[in-house]
Amino acid sequence: MAHAAMLAWGVVTALPLLWAVLSSFKSDHEILTAPWSIPQHPQWTNWSRAWNEADIGRYFLNSAIVVGGALVLTMLLGALVAYALARYEFPGNRLVYHTFVAAMFFPVFLALVPLFFVVKQLHLLDTYAGLILVYAAYAVPFTVFFLHAFFRTLPSSIAEAAFLDGCGHGAVFFRIMLPMARPGLVAVGIFNFLGLWNQYLLPLVLNSDPDRYVLAQGLAALSVSQGYRSDWSGLFAGLTIAMIPVLVAYVAFQRHIRAGMTTGAVR
Repeated sequence: MAHAAMLAWGVVTALPLLWAVLSSFKSDHEILTAPWSIPQHPQWTNWSRAWNEADIGRYFLNSAIVVGGALVLTMLLGALVAYALARYEFPGNRLVYHTFVAAMFFPVFLALVPLFFVVKQLHLLDTYAGLILVYAAYAVPFTVFFLHAFFRTLPSSIAEAAFLDGCGHGAVFFRIMLPMARPGLVAVGIFNFLGLWNQYLLPLVLNSDPDRYVLAQGLAALSVSQGYRSDWSGLFAGLTIAMIPVLVAYVAFQRHIRAGMTTGAVR
């Protein structure tokens, strides 16, 4: 019964993706008259038209810059905070940890107005730096929560031996503990990548410059413009291009995700 339910869920999830990919190779007439058929003559020009004429290439580059910068900043800060909270006892340790946990449940909708004015006062509206900082602040609480449990599972004996050999706290973290936490880092990195790559609300509020639209904003604008032009093939090609990084990331690192999840769960 469980396997049948999982199979049904897999079909329901995969079928729309497969339909979108197939539609990206069809002509507009074929999409409307035979939506469930295999493309008779694949239209490769749909992809080039979406990439160049619909500016998907520029939106893709903007997303890569913003998400890449935010991911590096998030992983560095999140790992440092999680390691300090997991391995060192100091007054207020639990308070700081629970503050990060509580931040995960804070609705981002309630912070949009004050966030807009803070970013505006810092003169970071419509900039890559502004989105990178906000993205990182958005993702750090989950990163700390995930890696905190993971760092607590790492053996203390190796770190103590490194201290006896003369290593400082920074050297122990970067040269010993961080490599040992690689499965957890990869797992939380993939989760953050998926969430940030699909982020739409934050850039919608903080970024109104069409030249700096991220992919989610670009696809929303594309759906409106291509809908009025009835260029459905170009729209499906743009959607497929946007899906590729997410699918590749998950397929390439699915083993690391499972390893990080199971290792961090063992206490």
